[in-house]
Amino acid sequence: MDQSKKDLRINSKVISEGVNRVPNRSMLRAVGFTDEDFKKPMIGIASTWSEVTPCNVHIDRLAREAKNGARDNGGAPMIFNTITVSDGIAMGHEGMFYSLPSREVIADSIETVTNAERLDGIVAIGGCDKTTPGCLMSIGRMNIPSVYVYGGTIQPGKLNGEDIDIVSSFEAVGKYHEGQINDEELHKVECNACPGAGACGGMYTANTMASAVEALGMSIPGSSSTPAVNDYKEQECKQAGELVVDLLEKGIYPRDIMTKEAFENAITVVMALGGSTNAFLHLLAMAHSAGVDLTLDDFERVRQEVPHIADMKPSGKYVMQDLYESGGVPAVMKLLHENGLLNGDCLTVTGKTVAENLAEAPALKEGQKVILPLDKPIKPNGPLVVLKGNLAPEGAVAKMSGQKISRFEGPARVYDSEAEATKAIVDDEIKEGDVLVIRNVGPRGGPGMPEMLSITAMIVGKGLGGKVALLTDGRFSGGSHGFVIGHVAPEAALGGPIGILKEGDTITIDSDVQQINFDVSDEEFKRRKQEWQKPALKYKTGILAKYAKLVSSSAKGAVTDADLE
Repeated sequence: MDQSKKDLRINSKVISEGVNRVPNRSMLRAVGFTDEDFKKPMIGIASTWSEVTPCNVHIDRLAREAKNGARDNGGAPMIFNTITVSDGIAMGHEGMFYSLPSREVIADSIETVTNAERLDGIVAIGGCDKTTPGCLMSIGRMNIPSVYVYGGTIQPGKLNGEDIDIVSSFEAVGKYHEGQINDEELHKVECNACPGAGACGGMYTANTMASAVEALGMSIPGSSSTPAVNDYKEQECKQAGELVVDLLEKGIYPRDIMTKEAFENAITVVMALGGSTNAFLHLLAMAHSAGVDLTLDDFERVRQEVPHIADMKPSGKYVMQDLYESGGVPAVMKLLHENGLLNGDCLTVTGKTVAENLAEAPALKEGQKVILPLDKPIKPNGPLVVLKGNLAPEGAVAKMSGQKISRFEGPARVYDSEAEATKAIVDDEIKEGDVLVIRNVGPRGGPGMPEMLSITAMIVGKGLGGKVALLTDGRFSGGSHGFVIGHVAPEAALGGPIGILKEGDTITIDSDVQQINFDVSDEEFKRRKQEWQKPALKYKTGILAKYAKLVSSSAKGAVTDADLE
């Protein structure tokens, strides 16, 4: 038995036994506990409710439903909150440095509250990008019975009879700078892109990670694709509250579910859906928290066997609500399982296996157009490719969905910040055939590994999508598309080869042979390495300083609790 299982004590017994526990009971009575509640397992409802982003603005209501479910099934539930950061709002300025670190804050805060209060089980409810992996990282660490619920996707906005979303806003900025639209047209995009509650609508990071967690077995079947404004979302949360008490009684723990095979299922679904490159960072971090040995090589091994079958934004046509109406993630998983691409023996939070859950799931609806047949895929293999070479010895991640070419060669245009690169694009300094390099923006160098959605959107808006390559030791939004390569490791701030690139160096990116190299002799490479000087940390105090000192390589998930001895 796992050591954490041996140590687990039902908190209701700890609270109720002995006169020294009277103060504990007094404080809990003040928040509504009765004599009967002290006999029940204490269930924490970890809510990421916040008004700073539409992704999470409705989660207070969902948390209350989860509390009702836990109470109705014999638990003594309590709601507590953690933070969220809106990537869409943080994008393109210094606020983006805090986005990836917020994942660690979420995980740390849930772990802190749960262990300090000695809670027996957890329902965690997330919305925006970092809340899902942050919740699952804490669940993996603590290994107490837990269920995750995704707050759901936003409905698409409407403009001129067409669907638009938050990425439309970023791309509209590029079109505005190019003179393709005027002030009034730009304002209409702004006002219509986000119609209400829910996370960004395409197969961007939030929906990617929700789908991955469902495939992992840690959320209720179907919950990743149920829209935020759908009434059934509240029923899912109530069911999650009920399930966590059942898991506690059955002795089913997260690490019984979060196995290596389950992570391979998650990767399979991400590849089939053409998800966000951020899935690499987050699944690696979640696996680390659960004690599972997962590497970039595992992603590449799975990718080779899984076709890309979802015609979804950012590179395709449809959004998550369209997938929901076509049958949802369970229908996609059913298709994959029936064709031998998913491990059906993996356990899930329902207490049943993946195969047992999928036996009850409906198939994709007749005539739907979101998911293509397996024998007529968009690409025969997954579109998220791991590249290695003298420019990225530990690896880099390329998103090849929507790309007609698989090889790109061109001169390096090197910038040491997103701001410098933005100015170069606006000033028309970046030309067709260039490889735009943005470095010193990795986990340590950024710090916080900022996303480059505004950069990629401007490139598309300028009409250069697929005509220039973008290379960075930072990362990309799930909404990014084009010939983009991120997560270059080791990063520049740690002496990675991207830090010794020079303007005009020829870079070759080839996804067919999975290589990324720059043309430099061994002697010149050694000379540049010897001349390289380690840059000082950009922040000396506060969370970004702490993060930069602790964070691991992006190839290891950019976690902050690795190799601390």
